[in-house]
Amino acid sequence: MTTKGTALITGASTGIGAIYADRLATRGYDLILVARNKDKLQSLASSISDRTGRAVEVLAADLGNATDLAAVEKVLREDASITALVNNAGIGTHTSLLESDVERMEAMIRLNVTALMRLTYAAVPGFVVRGGGTIINIASIVAVAPELLNGVYGGTKAFVQAFTTSLNHELADKGIRAQAVLPGATRTDFWALGGLPVEHLPTEIVMQAEDMVDAALAGFDQGETNTIPALKDIELWDAFEAARRALGPQLSATHSAPRFKVVA
Repeated sequence: MTTKGTALITGASTGIGAIYADRLATRGYDLILVARNKDKLQSLASSISDRTGRAVEVLAADLGNATDLAAVEKVLREDASITALVNNAGIGTHTSLLESDVERMEAMIRLNVTALMRLTYAAVPGFVVRGGGTIINIASIVAVAPELLNGVYGGTKAFVQAFTTSLNHELADKGIRAQAVLPGATRTDFWALGGLPVEHLPTEIVMQAEDMVDAALAGFDQGETNTIPALKDIELWDAFEAARRALGPQLSATHSAPRFKVVA
């Protein structure tokens, strides 16, 4: 069979990552599945391989652990078959600053920010040499609405969205596409792990994970660099981006703005 290369997917044992694995295999990618639970990875790998005929490898790794993270980085640097990286692994919480444990917040930053950044840095040089590649970063709507959940979580996802914007700016002319996916509430075990079971959320705001991934991939096919699966009116995002870009020429100047009435 022809192949589109290999997609390495983090957080691939369940939920959004497992659905990306299924969808990308169906699209013609071989897979490297990364997560902590080796048994779940092997079960998923067998199921996908049997159904699609694609080659599927598993790599058990805790991306919050420096040694495990380095092992995944090594694969990304050395495996020339890799043409796509899906940075899906992440954790979150809904608790406020006063209710949050700072050690847990730091662990969240290591996984949501540091690991994603390091894996991207490991993958990109090879993509450049090979003339192309795909990076899909799973952010969240809290990237643009951080007041909705925990502030550190929102900050990590704002990093993901900003980092992806920068990747497109730097790498588009090298044949590399980067997409930030900004899901709203999605029916996965993410919520229970964060201390708020999804059943406690209003049903009208919760999307099925399969719908979320399918919409994200459709957005990728349509050339979107930022995809919000629930957003009906794309003109709202276009206006948001236009307003952000309009700020550019006014963000740095020799003197403070007249509105501050500061006398030099």
